Amino acid sequence: MHLLTLYSILASLMVSGSSDCGVRPLVGPPGGPRILGGHVVQEGAWPWQVSIQWRSIHVCGGAILNHSWILSAAHCFKNSRSTSGLQVVAGLHSRWWHGRSVQIRSVDKVITHENYDKTTYENDVALLRLRYPLSFSSRIQPVCTIQNETEERDLSFRSCFITGWGSSVFEGKLVNTLRAAEVRLIDTETCNQIDWHSGHVTDNMVCAGWEYGGVDTCQGDSGGPLSCYSEVTGKYYIYGVTSHGEECGLPKKPGLYTRISRYTTWLWRTQERSISSATEMKPTDVHVILFLTVFCQSWTFI
Repeated sequence: MHLLTLYSILASLMVSGSSDCGVRPLVGPPGGPRILGGHVVQEGAWPWQVSIQWRSIHVCGGAILNHSWILSAAHCFKNSRSTSGLQVVAGLHSRWWHGRSVQIRSVDKVITHENYDKTTYENDVALLRLRYPLSFSSRIQPVCTIQNETEERDLSFRSCFITGWGSSVFEGKLVNTLRAAEVRLIDTETCNQIDWHSGHVTDNMVCAGWEYGGVDTCQGDSGGPLSCYSEVTGKYYIYGVTSHGEECGLPKKPGLYTRISRYTTWLWRTQERSISSATEMKPTDVHVILFLTVFCQSWTFI
């Protein structure tokens, strides 16, 4: 078996279901006044946020699920079979300056949802498998995933945030430094009113923003996380993936996100199929994986 396959299997075994997901080592829990507009965040504030780039040019955001997998949006990848020039940059704060905490990984495979509809944006979700696993540190961490819709309700989310390097105005330029803003989860019935999104929002989507507009994701934020904090567990979960909307920040036109609690089974099955499709392992390969698992779990990074 090729060593890259070993790395991929090893990393997939180290999933975000561990007790270490959804933690921001350099920043405390949410608090203080409500954020009414995007603001620059301190380094390491959102350690699961990544920049997905093509030939070093930012195209979309994404979220770290575990050492080897990144969650993003299907519409970011028009040709999911090609990974040439595609890379993931983790631990990034400024797009133009890469500090020592930044890790760059080439993408081994892009898997978009088989039922993604480019017209309605239904099932707008994708997984990226990295060629080499990420090493977790205080600035690079996985976000927690919601197991099902029952857990989604039990977690009682109250504080939710959007993050990214997207433009601050419709059709504007990308911002240089990672920004964040707090948004409110809006129920589907409200969001589907005639003067809002007029019935477009399905059960597979999340509506988040403010009725009066002004705070929203925009071009360049696609694929990035809608992260929600649970006071029940003291952790952040990926509630949604930035999908689409009508321009940016318009009143009664909040952003629309892929609702991840509806895709948990797809996420795990896709990762499992990717592992099982790898070359059949020999006994010696299993020994190598076990050794690497113990070795990687003993690493300490700052």
